[in-house]
Amino acid sequence: MALRNGPDEFGLVTRVLHWGMMLLVIAMLALGMRLQDMQPGLANLWLYSLHKTLGFLVLTLILARIGWHLASPPPRPIGPPGPAQWAARAAHWALYLLLIVIPLTGWAGSSATGIDVMIADRWTVPPLVAPSEAAEIFWFGLHGILTKVLLGLIVLHMLAALKREMDGDGTLTRMLRGRV
Repeated sequence: MALRNGPDEFGLVTRVLHWGMMLLVIAMLALGMRLQDMQPGLANLWLYSLHKTLGFLVLTLILARIGWHLASPPPRPIGPPGPAQWAARAAHWALYLLLIVIPLTGWAGSSATGIDVMIADRWTVPPLVAPSEAAEIFWFGLHGILTKVLLGLIVLHMLAALKREMDGDGTLTRMLRGRV
């Protein structure tokens, strides 16, 4: 089992990053939806702290994933080149971009509250923006909108993977096992 990607297979590092981030992003989406329905208070402050900590983890992992993608390029796409491959590549880069921008908008929104932004209730990170109610509304609003776009892209990504698997091209199998 190779760590690096090969010409026709996904390596272990790529697969662990893919499926680990999938679980983390699903957890973040579920937690974020739960937080939307709550009024911040002492009883649930730990959930907000957890969301921020996991958001920094998402940001760190997506940057690592992009670095790994550049250091160990993905295998050749299965099937003939064409619009479907272009759309798949564009969707992947859109997912990467959103997984960078969404944590940054959350960080900016949290910074705008004027309350220290902390990771794991231990480390204070520098604010991205000055405290301002207008900035808080803007950044958290953008955070919510982009999260909905991300959710839509994830659903499309999953449906495309399932369609390709039903068509018998082996893309999903390759991401699960490394090779077809």
